[in-house]
Amino acid sequence: MAPVTPEEALEAAFAAQPRERFLPPGQRAAAGRDGPLDIGHGQTNSQPRTVRAMLALLDVRPGQRVLDVGAGSGWTTALLAELVGPAGWVLGVERVPDLVAVAQENLAGAGVPRATVRLAEPGVLGAPHEGPYDRVLVSAMATRLPGRLVEQLAPRGVLVAPVAGVMTRVVLGARPGERSVSEHGTYRFVPLVTD
Repeated sequence: MAPVTPEEALEAAFAAQPRERFLPPGQRAAAGRDGPLDIGHGQTNSQPRTVRAMLALLDVRPGQRVLDVGAGSGWTTALLAELVGPAGWVLGVERVPDLVAVAQENLAGAGVPRATVRLAEPGVLGAPHEGPYDRVLVSAMATRLPGRLVEQLAPRGVLVAPVAGVMTRVVLGARPGERSVSEHGTYRFVPLVTD
């Protein structure tokens, strides 16, 4: 049997975790629309095309440890859990308590025990005590590259985040201080709260 390509892995993840499962009841009929949808508390569920582009840039592999910053209602956390498979682990952090409860409930119904969403610690960006991570996904707009999240990456780790309107990919090298940064188009997101 041929190995699964990254594109096939993404297809399978989106099929296993349909967007409507992670939307408020009043928004589920719009799940197929390729646009952001309101999930309450000033937060949105990102448009599928954007989520797919970010996950492709993140290049998640089976068995990896992944941090999902701005987990919202848990959709990206569940997609990441599909990509890391049973040997991997995903931690989502979210700053809105009501959304954390919704995400936890959604993940419980999604059949991905290797993923969890918890409340972001005040004044802490990400979850440094759980790191390092092989991959970090940020689903909120930073004004500048979030160095505190880059610091939570393992060697050869990858971070994908919208920074000042531009989707940015950071890849660490094997040695301390080695990294490459690339830009991948313009996007709009809710702001990343860093304090």
